[in-house]
Amino acid sequence: MTDVQRVEIELAEDSPGASRRVEIEYCTQCRWLPRAAWLAQELLTTFEAELTELALKPGTGGVFVVRVGDEVVWDRREQGFPEPTAVKRAVRDRVAPGKTLGHSER
Repeated sequence: MTDVQRVEIELAEDSPGASRRVEIEYCTQCRWLPRAAWLAQELLTTFEAELTELALKPGTGGVFVVRVGDEVVWDRREQGFPEPTAVKRAVRDRVAPGKTLGHSER
């Protein structure tokens, strides 16, 4: 068994049925790739051991949506542009409920 297979098995055993994939869908017409990439970097830095994948998905029509698995945790149309701390809390609550966000939670 390779190290990658071992990690995948351990993650699957830690949280049966829980998705550890985050997707950030952003509007290419609005040129929001830098904003999406910055948020992706923030999430990958905070949840480097907890996430199995983080995807940037190009979209159109003013979309800026963050999903954990199939669940929308942030939608710009309903909530405005997110502060990174708000998205980190939403992701944390789904992938690592016991994790502290340190100074971000103050």
